[in-house]
Amino acid sequence: MRRALTRVSKQQPLLIFLFFLCLFSGFTYALDVHTHHLSEELIQFIVWCPGFAALCTCLLLRIPVGTLGWSWPERRFLTLAYFMPLIYAAPVYLLTWLIIRGSFTLHSFEAAMVKPYGLEGWPILGTVGVALPLVFTVSVIGEAVFSLGEELGWRGFLFPTLHDRLGFHGACLISGLIWALWHFPEILWTDWNPGTNIVFALTCFSVMLVALSYIMGYLRLRSGSLWPCVLLHATHNTFVQGIFDPLTAPVGWAKYITTEFGAGLAVAMVVAATVIISNGRPRKSSSLAPTDERR
Repeated sequence: MRRALTRVSKQQPLLIFLFFLCLFSGFTYALDVHTHHLSEELIQFIVWCPGFAALCTCLLLRIPVGTLGWSWPERRFLTLAYFMPLIYAAPVYLLTWLIIRGSFTLHSFEAAMVKPYGLEGWPILGTVGVALPLVFTVSVIGEAVFSLGEELGWRGFLFPTLHDRLGFHGACLISGLIWALWHFPEILWTDWNPGTNIVFALTCFSVMLVALSYIMGYLRLRSGSLWPCVLLHATHNTFVQGIFDPLTAPVGWAKYITTEFGAGLAVAMVVAATVIISNGRPRKSSSLAPTDERR
């Protein structure tokens, strides 16, 4: 009996986190599915649902919020996190542009980039000298605000809790699958639709997020900090969705290779995760799981 109660006690933080995650996300997704549209306001709330779930779990169980990974990491982990999306995404898109005729749309990309600044008459100068520098800095910082909401839940609370019970590979796999499943309602029932076969899209998207979870887990363990994961999440969204995708026209097989729903990015991220983990195994360290020890 005592052993059974101990097992339930150990699962309590995870179960409570998942309850709050379903509660907050379910209410928001219900509105999205009802309208079949991802409004900007709801998107900004949705991405904070994992963070709200983590914070509510900590408050309910009296777990110090400071155990969620707020310490500032070494610069090398932030550097790796910033450039990682360029490393795994650039080859996929470059190969697509070279192989599939008409898939590279530089002129429309430049026009869209310079329009907010009134520089339509100088598309190249406006893109290279104004728009892109702002994307690489200001846009990344802005995206990090929303990435923090997700990563506070996924890598601040969920991954360390799973790692304490299942080890590195189990924690990466399960947290990645939960992360992917959490996105399914908006992929299936809103206008955030890849335009490809839905089974194919969901499979590629899930493989991509599981692979990314391994990279995130590596950064979380090696740095002991949440911030490299936040930065990687922000740069991934900014570079893939804000630069590479707008540069690519959905012609031919391009949409089956590129975007977060294509096979190319999924394969590239599996390769990147494999290389990172095999060449720099996460060190064995004390538990990262949030604890209710008073501080």
